[in-house]
Amino acid sequence: MQRALNVPNVGPPHDILELARDAEAAGFDGVFLWDHIQFVADLGLEMIDPWVTAGALACVTDRVMLGTIVTPLPRRRPHKLAKEIVTLDHLSGGRVTVGFGLGETAADEFGAFGEPEGAPTRAAALDEGLAVLDGLLRGDRVDIDGDRVTAHARLRPASVQLPRPKFWIAAGAPATAPRERSYRWDGIAPISVDGEPLAPSVLAACLSDRPDSGSTGQPFDVVATRDPAFSAAEYEAAGATWLIDSVWPMGDWMSELRQAAGLT
Repeated sequence: MQRALNVPNVGPPHDILELARDAEAAGFDGVFLWDHIQFVADLGLEMIDPWVTAGALACVTDRVMLGTIVTPLPRRRPHKLAKEIVTLDHLSGGRVTVGFGLGETAADEFGAFGEPEGAPTRAAALDEGLAVLDGLLRGDRVDIDGDRVTAHARLRPASVQLPRPKFWIAAGAPATAPRERSYRWDGIAPISVDGEPLAPSVLAACLSDRPDSGSTGQPFDVVATRDPAFSAAEYEAAGATWLIDSVWPMGDWMSELRQAAGLT
């Protein structure tokens, strides 16, 4: 089982770069970023762009996997995001994995900017966007006319990773549709409906029918956010292949995350 940080895209970017360097030196396998515009507007958080930050992370690390957990694809143009992912994959020498989901909170991340808030609409855009990204990152010709997404193009260069970077899909437990979506791709990042980490027993119950390999032909990943009440061994026994440390971005959250990850 591999270990990673999932860092809120909040606050001075240089602090995140320093955190990533320390995590790599401590033996972590990945440093991922949240992908929010406002998250919860009333909190007044100082949000930074995760993709610009990830590009900087690629230049100050050598080994850790990089990406987002998770990018709300329904508020992105897939062809533009494809260029960002490919560029990051080249900058990092093939160290990118990207998590995708519907995006929350709907009012602050979508409605505030005139984007559709409804979950069914966002789900349709997610599925269409994933199909476009799948082809564009491989360097294939893509011809799709969807309800939300249109693409008629072949983009170059393709990703460094072959056939493309892995796609991890966020899945709220116990809902079945997000879990089934994740099984069509390369990994699942299960969360509870209230956004809290899942206990190992609940995680295991969500994974009974998961595939052995994903759409890239590589082993299917199970990305679990750690509840400190349970051990890493319990999560591994439940089926996790990645164990993530993360915190809510309130108060001195950076110090809290460092402490949770043993980086103090």
